[in-house]
Amino acid sequence: MDKKKRRILGLSGGKDSTALAVLLHKEYPDIEYFFCDTHKELDETYEYLDRIKARLGIKIEYLSAERGFDHWLDIYGGFLPSPKMRWCTKKMKIEPLEKFVGDDEAISYIGIRADENREGYISTKPNIKPVFPFKERGLVKADIIGLLEESGIGMPDYYRWRSRSGCFFCFFQRKYEWVKLAEEHPDLFAEAVKYEQEHKDGRSYTWTEGETLLELLKRKEEIIIEHEKAMAREKILAPSRSLAEALDSVLNEEEDEQPCFACHL
Repeated sequence: MDKKKRRILGLSGGKDSTALAVLLHKEYPDIEYFFCDTHKELDETYEYLDRIKARLGIKIEYLSAERGFDHWLDIYGGFLPSPKMRWCTKKMKIEPLEKFVGDDEAISYIGIRADENREGYISTKPNIKPVFPFKERGLVKADIIGLLEESGIGMPDYYRWRSRSGCFFCFFQRKYEWVKLAEEHPDLFAEAVKYEQEHKDGRSYTWTEGETLLELLKRKEEIIIEHEKAMAREKILAPSRSLAEALDSVLNEEEDEQPCFACHL
């Protein structure tokens, strides 16, 4: 008997994967949509997923690891995930996805644009084939924003101050985003601080290299001023850009690491 062949599309709660769903949901009505839920997401992410479901009339499968973040943090000896040690991506996103697919043959549609120089997550499982519709069709950031506006879905609310979806304590956040997290969600910022401070063996781990979150917050005014200067430069260079586009450009202008596949699509 032939193995079941499936079409899958991972939604992250961000603009690119959402625009891909807008592009493909009528073209391939059998696509299975999934969201890897770490249970450490912003409320705004869940609200955006609800908006996607309502506008497109689709179902989203919420995938979760059998054990949560705190369990795996303990297994990894309290070592906080970082760009060089992304155990959270492996345990809470990749493994749930590969369990969801199993041994079925699957086409995985990935929302990487034609103007991006990255591949995202490529499964090592031979039964999962990656396809990049935006790259194939030459679609860039302006096209993605257009798709979202025309669909009525628009941008996630967190794009006012944050450039990507993902866990509220994501180590890929820029310092400005940590400052804004403290303003927008002080309870979540306090929880992130607690992760830094509480280790059974007394070792010190931080979300940002060389600085604790409380040290970072002491420099709040300095960080905001530098951000505002960068935004002003961006508006001079590209006055037609929206706030979300300008923010995305400023926060990622020095980005030298690829974020995990399910957090930035």
